[in-house]
Amino acid sequence: MISTAIRVARVGSAAELAAAVLLTLGFPALMAAALVPSMPAFVVAAAVTYLADHYLHHQGSYLINRLSKVRAGVSIRFLIRELLLVLLLARLGLSESMVFYSAVACFTAFYGLQAPHGALITLIRNRRRLPVATRNVDLASRIRIPDAPPRVLLHRSTEKMLHLDLFAVVGILLTAGTDNDAFGWTGITVTLAVGLAYVLALAPYVRGDRIPPNAEKVLAAVDDWLRAYRPGTVLYFSGSKDSAYQVNMWLETMEQSDSAPLIVLRERTILERLAPTTVPVICVPGGVHLMNMDLSTVRVALYAANVGKNIHLLRVPTMKHVFIGHGDSDKLASVNPFSKVYDEVWTAGRAGRDRYAVADVGVRDEDIVEVGRPQLAPIRTWQGVPEDRMPTVLYAPTWEGWDDNPGNTSLVLAGENIVRALVRADPPVRVLYKPHPFTGTVSPAAKAAHQRITALVEQAAAERAAAAAPAPAERAPDAGPADPDGHLRAQEELARIEARLTELTGSTDTHDEAEATRDGVVDIERHQEIARLRAEWNDTYWRSFPDWEHRVVTGAEPHLYDCFNTADAMVSDISSVVSDFIASGKPYAVTDSAGIGAAEFKRQNTAVRAAVILSNGADELGELLDAVRDPSEDPLAGERTELKRYLIGPDEPRSIDRFNGAVADLALKAETRNLGQSARAAAEAGAGTDADLAADVAVDAVVDAAAGAAADAAEDAAGAGTEMADVLPGQHETNRPGAG
Repeated sequence: MISTAIRVARVGSAAELAAAVLLTLGFPALMAAALVPSMPAFVVAAAVTYLADHYLHHQGSYLINRLSKVRAGVSIRFLIRELLLVLLLARLGLSESMVFYSAVACFTAFYGLQAPHGALITLIRNRRRLPVATRNVDLASRIRIPDAPPRVLLHRSTEKMLHLDLFAVVGILLTAGTDNDAFGWTGITVTLAVGLAYVLALAPYVRGDRIPPNAEKVLAAVDDWLRAYRPGTVLYFSGSKDSAYQVNMWLETMEQSDSAPLIVLRERTILERLAPTTVPVICVPGGVHLMNMDLSTVRVALYAANVGKNIHLLRVPTMKHVFIGHGDSDKLASVNPFSKVYDEVWTAGRAGRDRYAVADVGVRDEDIVEVGRPQLAPIRTWQGVPEDRMPTVLYAPTWEGWDDNPGNTSLVLAGENIVRALVRADPPVRVLYKPHPFTGTVSPAAKAAHQRITALVEQAAAERAAAAAPAPAERAPDAGPADPDGHLRAQEELARIEARLTELTGSTDTHDEAEATRDGVVDIERHQEIARLRAEWNDTYWRSFPDWEHRVVTGAEPHLYDCFNTADAMVSDISSVVSDFIASGKPYAVTDSAGIGAAEFKRQNTAVRAAVILSNGADELGELLDAVRDPSEDPLAGERTELKRYLIGPDEPRSIDRFNGAVADLALKAETRNLGQSARAAAEAGAGTDADLAADVAVDAVVDAAAGAAADAAEDAAGAGTEMADVLPGQHETNRPGAG
């Protein structure tokens, strides 16, 4: 019942729900206490409403926003409380006293201060919102961006200003209870004085040298930086805040780009959720600003999503446009007819090419380029289960989705059967359970199943630990039990690493967009240390507990790919998780929760053609475990190898090399086109009857030059693997912020 109420009220916890209930009941209680009148009851009700209001604001509750939509916003709530205090004074017989008139005058004046306070806050925020927001772009040397007002003045400013009435309210209540006017006068004076001081403290930030430069100067500085940096490849992205992962998955690939990379975003919410990167980032919300931006050196534009705002860059003919997508799957989005507006469509492997051929949506085969999935580079290829430990099986179901399709997730119908079979397996295996972060957000049944599975894994882990971790049959006879002191040292090391990561990632946070733009140039050493510490954290995490211990893995860390590398096999559902896991070459199973049958299931889903297909009873799980324990009992090994090649391409050359080669080839095509246009325009501008002949000769010369350059590019790409091994990701000369 409580969970239903939480979901209906759209609050995040039982405490938040309780605060909302107290706030709702508190105001009727205040009125009743004022009418009775009852001073103690009024004090209690007022305290409850103040505390509940503050808590809900602190939690960022959705309910607070909804109250403002029904004319019960925060200003109204405070005003009602003050009016009820005046009513209480009247009911107590104090309507002819000075404290009564003083209270009315105080609250009137106090609300008079709200107007200039709100106007100043709005003006400051508007003036500090630049037409563009950047990261890793050196604007500080080109324009002056002043410091923001202290955060204490701007953060939750309306709530802070309104809460200043507490001094007056407390003082007036004390006067009403003790007949000592000094309390009331003191409280009223403090409220008005501090409120006025708050307004005066904001005033200097709307004039003089504390105002950031206007839009024209900011855009001119960005163009000046672009002319110095000369970007060659742009990753362009637009989308909702929930789609930030679609651009984040390409950041490391862009850091390894052989041409000067640039990321162009269209929404500030995406910039706020962008993962740390060394690549320069420009967020341009305005379409006109983007279309006027100097991107004349860009030759290749990459698009991770098909959205309407792509047109603002697609209109530029001097660059070639490529759809790279944000994942590889059999979903309809992978063959969107809109894709034919791009010059090329890049897919991971042959499977992507075949999807477009079957869909027949207008994308020509010659415009498709197979570049692999550079993001999958961290996934290690399986070498078999080490002799000194038991096999590890990862259960990584997807979430329930927005509809009631039983095929979305295995959690509800099969999850418990899968986990129960794994924890009872003989010979034993270790189970890692990593649920999707959205699990249970829509379906109560999925949430309940997740909780039962979590309890099942934790109970099995406790039972195994209580049995003193007996060595399984596969464990080397001389391996012995894991050293508990080693685990304790790893846990201590983990705490040290986490503290350092918090120090490194938390000290650069800023809540002011202008300051973030000014100071948002990445510290390369800090970035490298963070990357090193995260890799160290991952290694230490797996050493912080015995390698036989069942584990529930939630949160962003360890990453899903780290779980892939630790596991020897996986059970999952139809999702990109399966497509990515195939890169490891390890055995895997996929649950046919909708019960359509193994043959039809494989026909509909390319990624499961080399999988063990599980029914909801998980009776086929033994086939997966046999393949893990003894590779000779793995009949699907050859099919997995072929499927991997079909879905994501060959292992050599590396995907990042193929990706950079494709960028270089397309940049050459763009340059050829641009030179040809320039040569023809120059020839047509000439006088006499030889204009057409001159144009043809000029174009032929450009084409011949391009052909020679293409051959050189191919030769360079062939040796790229050796050269790139000597270069740290993100540290190419063309990749540094401010590099020319």
